[in-house]
Amino acid sequence: MQSNDYLFTDAERDQLIELAWDSVRYGLRSGTAQPVDRDAFQSELLQNLASFVSLHRHGNLRGCIGTLEAYRPLVEDVSANAYAAAFLDPRFESLQEHELGGLDLKISVLTPQEPMSVATEQDLLSQIRPGTDGIVLELGVRKATFLPAVWEQLPDPVDFLYELKRKAGLDPVGWEPGIQVFRYTTVEF
Repeated sequence: MQSNDYLFTDAERDQLIELAWDSVRYGLRSGTAQPVDRDAFQSELLQNLASFVSLHRHGNLRGCIGTLEAYRPLVEDVSANAYAAAFLDPRFESLQEHELGGLDLKISVLTPQEPMSVATEQDLLSQIRPGTDGIVLELGVRKATFLPAVWEQLPDPVDFLYELKRKAGLDPVGWEPGIQVFRYTTVEF
């Protein structure tokens, strides 16, 4: 499935954004993710799809949590990931109510991962599409991803891959045998 296989209407995008904000506000009040009433959503939003929710405050990352593989309805995934980005991202303290001002929220809906056949780092560098591909690196229990949006901060493929290997706990210099690589794209709003 490519990202254009599920284009969302403006109304659907608005519903998902509202749901994510509601989950953040609900989390501030209750300490849990907002329960989702599936009956309130069209069937397109009930498909099992993976998503990430990113929070930025005054242009700086404030939280980003998501799922790489679709296993629950998109509305439930977005609600849970919005809550987790605000309160469970281990890189940040839990969001406080005074931080809502200046907070921006972005949803990324992922296409299914596609395995890539690569033997070397140069092989991978020749295949990735900067600005388009999200990349997953996996070796044993070590695994990390960068969403396509990360290309904005790391536009050079060499730097992008170096930082992704660091994030995965791999040696950022060189290529370890057995690394599995997957790509995906996103629909962002």
